[in-house]
Amino acid sequence: MSEPGERPQPYGQWQPPVPPKRTSTTAIALVTGSAVVVVVMVLAFLAWGYPGFLRKPDGQAGGGFFTAAASTASSSSAPPAAVSSPVSIPGGRAALPKRTKPLADPVTCAFTPDPGAPAPKKVALPPDGPAPSSGTAGVRLATSAGTIGLTLDRALAPCTVVNFLSLAKQGFYDGTSCHRLSVTDGLQMLQCGDPVGDGTGGPGYTIRDEVFPQLTYGRGILAMAKTSQPDTGGSQFFLVFGETQIPPEYTVFGSIDDAGLAVLDQVARGGIDASKPGIGDGSGPPKTPVTFTGVTTTP
Repeated sequence: MSEPGERPQPYGQWQPPVPPKRTSTTAIALVTGSAVVVVVMVLAFLAWGYPGFLRKPDGQAGGGFFTAAASTASSSSAPPAAVSSPVSIPGGRAALPKRTKPLADPVTCAFTPDPGAPAPKKVALPPDGPAPSSGTAGVRLATSAGTIGLTLDRALAPCTVVNFLSLAKQGFYDGTSCHRLSVTDGLQMLQCGDPVGDGTGGPGYTIRDEVFPQLTYGRGILAMAKTSQPDTGGSQFFLVFGETQIPPEYTVFGSIDDAGLAVLDQVARGGIDASKPGIGDGSGPPKTPVTFTGVTTTP
């Protein structure tokens, strides 16, 4: 078909079809033999010289070929996606940050309704007024991936602890899922607490940030999520299982127990579900679903 504005070209004169030439048996054998040789040479080159095809990529321990036995030799306790979505998780745990100057005890908390962002799940505001800034509280997150134990630290963020306990006791988190997993270097965490499930939901009110310059984030740290603006937290929080280098703008209010870190490691090794939408920074919903089936608290 001609392009727009181009004069159509006339067809050439019709020619009768030419009968095919007869090919001898010897010629057929020579052509076939040559094709086989070429295929064998190409396969040999790929097998020995191209990483990732039949041979383990350079830098992988062991060398040699990928075999059926090797591909099924992974631990039964590791998710199948761990092979295709490796993630480097540091050992140990980060030290919980401390305030250089202790807070007054008690402090006064206040929670602000946000009419522009109504809660998908109805919940009462936490009580305004005095709150202790010493001691801890325990929380047990029963999830579809395993149990995650938390220790909330009132000395770090007393009003944030009041908020989290209030939501937990009202059943706000029950049935919600962790919507965002990041396994990239510099941001290794699982984000949870959104009743909508896409990072946009909250409890219908906001809480104040409780931050200080010495805040750091690392394996085992529990912190609040928020928008880029201050004092916009609500119900969303993130669980840090690895290296996380972010500015001290996110309230740290507790820590994760060893059993919970093991659960997070398993989820992280499962990788990100690329078939579901993310936010464009390499993070996204985890392949291993993490849904809260029950949240219990202890004083």
